[in-house]
Amino acid sequence: MFSWPKRGDGMKSVVVTKNLTRKFGDFTAVDQLSISINKGEIYGFLGPNGAGKSTTIKMLCGILEPTSGTGTILNYDLLSETDKIKSRIGYMSQKFSLYEDLTVKENMNFYAGIYNLSKKEKRERIKELIETVQLHDVENELVENLSSGWKQRVALSCAIISKPALLFLDEPTSGVSPTSRREFFDIIQDIAHSGTTIMISTHFMDEAERCHRIAFISNGLLLAMDTPENLKRNILEGYLVQIKIPDFMDKIQEIETLPYVKDCSIHGSVLHVLLKEKTNAFIFEKWCGVKVKPIIPSLEDVFLSLVKGQREGGRNELK
Repeated sequence: MFSWPKRGDGMKSVVVTKNLTRKFGDFTAVDQLSISINKGEIYGFLGPNGAGKSTTIKMLCGILEPTSGTGTILNYDLLSETDKIKSRIGYMSQKFSLYEDLTVKENMNFYAGIYNLSKKEKRERIKELIETVQLHDVENELVENLSSGWKQRVALSCAIISKPALLFLDEPTSGVSPTSRREFFDIIQDIAHSGTTIMISTHFMDEAERCHRIAFISNGLLLAMDTPENLKRNILEGYLVQIKIPDFMDKIQEIETLPYVKDCSIHGSVLHVLLKEKTNAFIFEKWCGVKVKPIIPSLEDVFLSLVKGQREGGRNELK
């Protein structure tokens, strides 16, 4: 049977970076990023489009050379051992790198050849992946005839054909249905459970909730990094409530000046207001003239608070 790469065995941190930076002319896409990813975890890289997520992943994969900073991937030096890194990782980009005029099975066979798998290894691995990724119904279909959700699964199969110790997924669920996104993440969790370390970039909060740890990034800067629960507990200290009031857009600035309010953000047609403590809820109700609804903080609340803090010159980093 196909075996896992030996170099990664026994390591706790499979990715370590220190002050990793990438500039394009005068523009800094990634600014002094220092992170560590532990063996076997699903590490979420969360941020809006243009935050620096894809640039970071391309540096970690050896596709882009850092402008400055250092790092190790599976104990290999990020600057001098990129060929060794590439041979031991899997990478799935936003745009699926598939051959549309080949069948699903032919695509998998092609990628297995890139990694120099023997005929026996190819046969066993393709059979295993068709089962794992549930491709039975489409294995002999041309890729061009598949929906985005099926193409996503095929691209994942090709990315893990060599059983990499470390898998990078760059916005893998963009452009697919919510159902396909959930099913895809179920597969990701099974892969991680089998021993693969996964770094996944996303801007979907529901996916981030299912990661072991999350790094929030905005404008190339790391804003915070911790488990989803710790982020919600430590970043949003206070009592979070939801209110629905007329002309709420005109009231935000006034609400933020109230002495017992720490933060206020828009969520659709309602406002989320972070009070300093629970006892402030009664006086706030009197001020706004409506009943407030206590709510559990979400990662979206955390992210909005972090981005606001960044704009105001603050920075949170949880190691």
